[in-house]
Amino acid sequence: MSKGNLTRRGVLKTGAVAGAGLAVPTYLSAQESGFTNAPTGSTVTLGFNVPQSGPYADEGADELRAYELAVEHLNGEGDGGMLNTFSSKALQGNGILGKKVDYVTGDTQTKSDAARASAKSMIEKDGAVMITGGSSSGVAVAVQALCQEAGVIFMSGLTHSNDTTGKDRRANGFRHFFNSYMSGAALAPVLAANYGTDRKAYHLTADYNWGYTTEEAVKSSTEALGWETVAAVKTPLTQTDFSSYIAPVLQSGADTLILNHYGGNMVNSLTNAVQFGLRDKQVNGKDFQIVVPLYSRLMAKGAGANVKGIFGSTNWHWSLQDEGSKAFVKSFGTKYGFPPSQAAHTCYVQALLYADAVQRAGSFEPCAVVEALEGFEFDGMGNGPTLYRAEDHQCFKDVLVVKGKDNPSSEFDLLEIVEVTPVDQVTYAPDHPQFAGGALGTCNNGA
Repeated sequence: MSKGNLTRRGVLKTGAVAGAGLAVPTYLSAQESGFTNAPTGSTVTLGFNVPQSGPYADEGADELRAYELAVEHLNGEGDGGMLNTFSSKALQGNGILGKKVDYVTGDTQTKSDAARASAKSMIEKDGAVMITGGSSSGVAVAVQALCQEAGVIFMSGLTHSNDTTGKDRRANGFRHFFNSYMSGAALAPVLAANYGTDRKAYHLTADYNWGYTTEEAVKSSTEALGWETVAAVKTPLTQTDFSSYIAPVLQSGADTLILNHYGGNMVNSLTNAVQFGLRDKQVNGKDFQIVVPLYSRLMAKGAGANVKGIFGSTNWHWSLQDEGSKAFVKSFGTKYGFPPSQAAHTCYVQALLYADAVQRAGSFEPCAVVEALEGFEFDGMGNGPTLYRAEDHQCFKDVLVVKGKDNPSSEFDLLEIVEVTPVDQVTYAPDHPQFAGGALGTCNNGA
């Protein structure tokens, strides 16, 4: 869909004082350009806000690698990667609108307050015109709200909670990653086909918004096919030993354990479950099974042999054979010596999508970028044809169901794709109950 066919949203001006005693946020200082941090020199600064410490630090390290590669390609260095396969041909490898791309980084620590503080610093002190990154939905929701207030675009990194483009959606925010609903919709038919429709499931769930929406999505999709949920227990995000949470599973009558955990949490909880012998048990006349709704190659590497035969979903995998994926894997592998994770793919693509939107809009103005991205359909970036839906700024594309390999050939070859779920199967209405209560509002140019 061309930019000319899109409806431009109203511009929210937040620089004015509405009444006595109301202070203007420091990052919304007036600028002649009319929007926050408008680039005036020969460079433009992007803010890469990733977990460089905390439970998702491995994801953050790969995200930062991908962002640095994206900057190289945008500036005309390297082999160009996905710029060569992207269906949009607006970018020419000469920066963004002729300005060389520069960047600053921050550490989210996988904590919402820390992530907001680092994003705020990049906007106020470093002049970042766009913020991107993160490997936690709690972080994404917090930073997205900050960017909405500040008048900059937020291109979220790895965030899977329904809330990011559901009840907490914002006009200045966009998500390329899939979500909890999509995982449930893709996984449930595969689980039923392999394990039957009369299973009793026990959920262990990370105690924050991603865990809640993933539990809800998987419960609703599996229960619709006949499964029973016997328990759902919340676990702290800071937990490292899950032994005390695994023991009760054996007494519950459950024959399936669903680990709504990510990153180091999933590595530790799955390891504890295997140590307790769950995978060798028979319950209700069935072999006990474990399911990991959201997988990543980095998690599989951390859990090692424990992932063998375990189903899950993922946003992207380096073994995909489309031209875009092959180009990205080649570029990333040449630079770093190993294949990229789904976190790396998501962040690389988000950087390019933002740059392309600016180029097509002919402006860094946030509301112009929003116009360019809303309803944008593209291909050549992995996962097949993709749509950035205007109603909620959620990307829609095919979803991968994967399984831990029984005989991996290397530490990077731990997952195999068992089904590419077509986008129609994971598409939902913007007002679906799992996404209710949110409104994009108006885009904000800031100053």
